[in-house]
Amino acid sequence: MNTTAHHKILIVGGGTAGITVAARLLRAGETDVAVIEPSARHYYQAMWTLVGGGKAKAAGTERPEASVMPKKAIWIKNSAAAFDPENNAVECADGARYGYDVLVVAPGIQLDWDRTDGLPEAMDTSVVASNYGFELAPKTWELIQATTSGSAVFMMPSGPIKCAGAPQKIAYLACDHWRKTGVLKDIDVHLVLPTPRMFGIPAIADSLDKVAANYGITVHTESEITEIDADARKVTISSLGPSGDPGTLGFDMLHAVPRQSAPDWVKSSPLSTGDAMGYVEVDKHTHQHVRYPNVFSLGDAGSTPNSKTGAAIRKQAPVVVENIRAFLGGRPLPGRYDGYASCPIVTSGHDMLLAEFNYDFEITPTFPGLDPTVPHRPYWFLKRYGLPFMYWNLMLRGLA
Repeated sequence: MNTTAHHKILIVGGGTAGITVAARLLRAGETDVAVIEPSARHYYQAMWTLVGGGKAKAAGTERPEASVMPKKAIWIKNSAAAFDPENNAVECADGARYGYDVLVVAPGIQLDWDRTDGLPEAMDTSVVASNYGFELAPKTWELIQATTSGSAVFMMPSGPIKCAGAPQKIAYLACDHWRKTGVLKDIDVHLVLPTPRMFGIPAIADSLDKVAANYGITVHTESEITEIDADARKVTISSLGPSGDPGTLGFDMLHAVPRQSAPDWVKSSPLSTGDAMGYVEVDKHTHQHVRYPNVFSLGDAGSTPNSKTGAAIRKQAPVVVENIRAFLGGRPLPGRYDGYASCPIVTSGHDMLLAEFNYDFEITPTFPGLDPTVPHRPYWFLKRYGLPFMYWNLMLRGLA
């Protein structure tokens, strides 16, 4: 089949991963870098928790895509729809085909709202909100302010999700607000988690146990909300393990988080792992595809078993760029990603715990002067002001 155009390096996705890699490739001297991205807007999603907690405005998390697209990149304003790796081509929704020497797959993650019974309908009611969307996060803050008594439920689904700490962070911000306004004692707060503990690293889990206990939050571990009845204001909880707590819970407000997976068109492609999650199957250290050596993937759509965070992308992008240039030069791939991820867990309106770790769940702190297992006020200012500045001004420009 004929191609519309051919590029040396073709990137699918103009989100955090795609833009960061494009910027770094161009800074490294590559001249033919094209990015397929249909959206006219770019979002700093990491701030949506603070929007939902009343500590930031949604408008500050959004900028025109044109403002972050590297000036020397070729922006293909189209939607990728299918991969043809045997012929080194990507097909778009309108039938246009783009050839490549190297392909970078970074389309992000898909929010599967309909995979939790009753969730799509619940989102249309006044008692259910979610921080997993630019248009949705402000509703969370409205709902938190409107809740002065009754039962509040915060949920996390099973399986990988972007920013795995977000489902509990908003519970802490809500409780902090309710305590300050004198109503926390009148609210029965529940946090439903699929994991055996609050966090995968014991020392951090111990710290978060204390945070939850301090707010009086009932934590349901190895449990998952599998059905939401917004009309009856109750959720059904299924057990996922020995400590699971099956049954039903009533609620007056619910912060919902959808299950997530690779985009459907990626799942059905030759690049997929072939399972229900359908992520792009790459080597977890080099980000090179296991079957197609001129294909690389990073960010939320890749199969690497790290926490899906922007901080992970910041460490993955230099590795991908180094390995792409080595591949194009016929050299062995030198870049190695160790699974680094950073999970900034806001525990109140003025404190934050910064969990940094690798594939082996070893703590790898950037700021060794602060105990990484407990919340600190300086981390709060990093989250609210430092990280957004770094994102817009350094990371997306290939400088950090």
